[in-house]
Amino acid sequence: MLLQSELDRVRSSATAWRNGLGALLVGLIGFGLIKGRSDISGLTPSAAALVGVLLLSALLVGAAGAWMLLRAAHGRPAVVAFAELPPEPVHQHQEALTSARLLRRGIVATLAFTALLVAGLAVTWYGPEKAAPALQVDQRDGVSLCGTVVRARAGTLVLKTPSGERTVRLDETVGLRPVPSCGP
Repeated sequence: MLLQSELDRVRSSATAWRNGLGALLVGLIGFGLIKGRSDISGLTPSAAALVGVLLLSALLVGAAGAWMLLRAAHGRPAVVAFAELPPEPVHQHQEALTSARLLRRGIVATLAFTALLVAGLAVTWYGPEKAAPALQVDQRDGVSLCGTVVRARAGTLVLKTPSGERTVRLDETVGLRPVPSCGP
């Protein structure tokens, strides 16, 4: 009796897990709608590449997990010749074992997908930002300032430097050049 209901119990369990993990992913997508950084253009190149690797990995692992859960819940999508089938109890037992194995692997893959997706989202939100482009300003009196532009007004430029905001008069400037960063 237990052997006869084995396949039905595994399929029922697989369907329940599929539905539960699907609800988890819907909740995760809803959480992802909370406003954070919406793209990776503000990240450093290495952080942006990491986001890409995490999301691609999540996609591949998630697709594999979904396939395994669907296979466990609904069986193999193929027709088998009647002559190739083993006797019914053996066939059902083999299918139950296969479905149970795929169910376990599908659960692990779906949870790994969730972890990869959350990691990609976390790096997108909290990853290191690109350094703002800086400006090197050489003045007539030999003083050289480096910083990011805060604001510009008629004839003046305000730079945010490591020592604070500095106002530069453009009529006393002999050189302006963009630099990737101000350095140490």
